[in-house]
Amino acid sequence: MRNSSFTGPAAPKDPNEKRSGFFILYDTIIEASPRQDGKFTEEIYLEGRLSEKAKFSGGVEDEEILALLSSCNGFRQLVHSMGITVNLHDDSNRSDVFFSLENWGKTSKYESGTRIRIPCETDGSEKVVVLADIEWSADDDVPGKFAFEFDQAGALATVSIRLYLNDGYDVPEKEVEPPVEFGTDAYRGMIAKSLLNRGNTKRLKAAMEKARRGEDVTIAYIGGSITQGAGAKPIHTECYAFKAYERFKRMYGEVGADGNHIHLIKAGVGGTPSELGMIRYDRDILRDGASEPDIVIVEFAVNDAGDETKGNCYESLVLKALNAANAPVVILLFSVFVNDWNLQDRLSPVGWHYDLPMVSVKDAVVDQFKLTKQEGNVVSKRQFFYDIYHPTNVGHTVMADCLAYLFEETDRSVEDAEDIVTDKLPVIGNDFVDVRLLDRSSYEGVASVEAGGFDQSDIDLHFVEMDSNPFGTPQFPHNWMHSAESGESSFRMTINSKRLLLVFKDSGSPDFGSAEVLVDGQLVVTADPHAINWTHCNAVILYNEQETREHIVEIRMASGQEDKRFTILGFGYVK
Repeated sequence: MRNSSFTGPAAPKDPNEKRSGFFILYDTIIEASPRQDGKFTEEIYLEGRLSEKAKFSGGVEDEEILALLSSCNGFRQLVHSMGITVNLHDDSNRSDVFFSLENWGKTSKYESGTRIRIPCETDGSEKVVVLADIEWSADDDVPGKFAFEFDQAGALATVSIRLYLNDGYDVPEKEVEPPVEFGTDAYRGMIAKSLLNRGNTKRLKAAMEKARRGEDVTIAYIGGSITQGAGAKPIHTECYAFKAYERFKRMYGEVGADGNHIHLIKAGVGGTPSELGMIRYDRDILRDGASEPDIVIVEFAVNDAGDETKGNCYESLVLKALNAANAPVVILLFSVFVNDWNLQDRLSPVGWHYDLPMVSVKDAVVDQFKLTKQEGNVVSKRQFFYDIYHPTNVGHTVMADCLAYLFEETDRSVEDAEDIVTDKLPVIGNDFVDVRLLDRSSYEGVASVEAGGFDQSDIDLHFVEMDSNPFGTPQFPHNWMHSAESGESSFRMTINSKRLLLVFKDSGSPDFGSAEVLVDGQLVVTADPHAINWTHCNAVILYNEQETREHIVEIRMASGQEDKRFTILGFGYVK
């Protein structure tokens, strides 16, 4: 990658130079997170997303301008300069902050493009970077990412990035919205629209009464990156899960107590669907039998597009939670993307079928997104979304308030005399209710394993912030990894089961290669760790049969990939 120094002016933009422009980030709160290279950064990925940022942050609707943002050549044709502002939140600790832009390359995606790194003022003054002053690589392909680098973890700042356009291009000036007025009648009316179904009240009211009596109550969340807290700064206290948990403590904790009898379990893993969530459930929610949550909130409405079963895994996960001996209430939460999309229509029939509480963030916010402030808009997309997928602190607050509204409505309601019925035909499917995790720490007594060339352990894993922790926890640390030095022998597992899923590691590293997965000698899938191309967990079904029988699973590096790495994170099996 070409490291190009910035040679342009360090002064603010000349006020006499009138150029049209728009924001890519506007008054966005960022947080310095520790990375494996020892740096503390906030990274904003741009590949395929820059035009969406221009739409919701900058209000850009011109299709020609949006199209130019898809490539480096188009970006430089359109953009004259970038204006960057950084305002550190802690005035007493003015650390150094650097802004960087990385372009992905054509020849070698992460190595042959341009990288610029620029020192920034931290008092909110604008730093202007003129593109013509930068030496760009001829191999630049697409804008890859922005990053803000700090000298300490946990530093918070509010940043904006504005693109000033070359002559001949013009966009309408987007008005700055007034702050969201929480607590107004209009805000409360918006929140009330989120109550898709109050559902059977028996289980949720029982949890509330336990809390009022001072008994231990556990609220658990399972989902994707929004449940992990993506977009919230700081992630562990500004995420919707922590905020809704705090609201429940204040509303229903024992009077005069400190609320320590109400506990939080947060198990969101970015980029993963219920297909992986159901495998993680025993480990991450039940904590392998150590926890019995009273309330379980399931949030996969924007993650399950990749669910191979189109809802069977989701309903299986819901039933897995509902059928616990302590009879927890399961709340279905439907979040939303900036393009107004989610899978509520596919997944809500599960909630209607079992009469579960359902909360739709989509129903609350999407219609009012289309209104002006004069017409009744309460929160804009720019205020709600941190990026095209994840909420800002404001968005996470809206989500928490939607859950709190369900709590309030249930508390005001009469308790249902009869509990829900789960012992009936599923609406989509229940094939995976009894799925369990198998990994290097748990396979004995379940399967026979010969690791072969997959005898190493991968420690470069997907890290996520669990519970109320500000630090990441590695996902699937008890794994099997093949490396260049491992040799060509296959991983072999013999197991008696009727259903089996493989969990493997995705990676953006060129050191990783594809592996072939055979079941009983037949190739069933070639697992490509670069299909998603960033470090996280991927689940795929190997077989789904009606009867239990013995199967032999073989995993070997694909032809020509024998000198590459591949990590088997684990398996999900149904006996």
